[in-house]
Amino acid sequence: MKNLLDERKARLTKFQEIIKKRPIETKPVDIPDGVFTQCEQCNSAIYNKDLEGNLEVCPYCGYHFRINAQKRILFTLDENTFTEINSRITSKNPLDMPDYLDKLEKGKRMSKMDEAFVSGYGKIDGTKVAFGVLDSFFMMGSMGSAVGEKITRLIEYAAEKNLPLVIFSASGGARMQEGILSLMQMAKTSAALNRLDKKGLLFISVMTNPTTGGVAASFASLGDINIAERSSLIGFAGARVIKQTIGQDLPSGFQTDLFQLSKGQVDLVVLRKQMKSTISSLIKFHQKEKKS
Repeated sequence: MKNLLDERKARLTKFQEIIKKRPIETKPVDIPDGVFTQCEQCNSAIYNKDLEGNLEVCPYCGYHFRINAQKRILFTLDENTFTEINSRITSKNPLDMPDYLDKLEKGKRMSKMDEAFVSGYGKIDGTKVAFGVLDSFFMMGSMGSAVGEKITRLIEYAAEKNLPLVIFSASGGARMQEGILSLMQMAKTSAALNRLDKKGLLFISVMTNPTTGGVAASFASLGDINIAERSSLIGFAGARVIKQTIGQDLPSGFQTDLFQLSKGQVDLVVLRKQMKSTISSLIKFHQKEKKS
């Protein structure tokens, strides 16, 4: 028995020596582009069809990928109910900033939109709403004169038609290429919301990843109900800038959705799969309260 084991051990050792000397030939696996996407949070490789079927949410860790305005409308409004308004309002170059027009054209190509904000009206579970979306794929959803004007007109439309207002924000803040003209939009949109509030109409603000700068510091934080979508970064200045300014370490999870919830900056943190039903329930509850 011992001789048999010794013989097998000798054969295994000889085989291992042969393997070490002989190069192992491997053939590269040819995977076409656009088949898998790597999760930004857990680094898992996700089959694109699975990601799309899961509303662009990682099935392994629950990370919510950024989505464009078209998908946001598709995921939130009833099918084929959205009608766009104010589509002809687009950005110019009022301060003659170098390369600004080129960046606008690049934004149009990347987002397939004429501006960073799309607005209109549609239905959520049969209830008509005024609806707007900032698209972070158009110059990071930054707010310039055109975006501010479109947001203001949407608010005014909601007030005129007595509709609940829902706005999804995804923005890096005010558009620096338009200087003070961009900052003026913070006051303009806030004033319009004040008039909407006096009419007793509901404004639901949904902050997605990211919602920062002048957008977070104006209309996005002025909802009657402020919702954060899961996986969202929400704040004014960047964490690094704040740390350098105050000279202190920042709390763990600073500016995340759950951190903002714990501090009262948002009222709810909602999964994308539950967003439509949550907004629908809030609107119906508000309408019921108004009647009673």
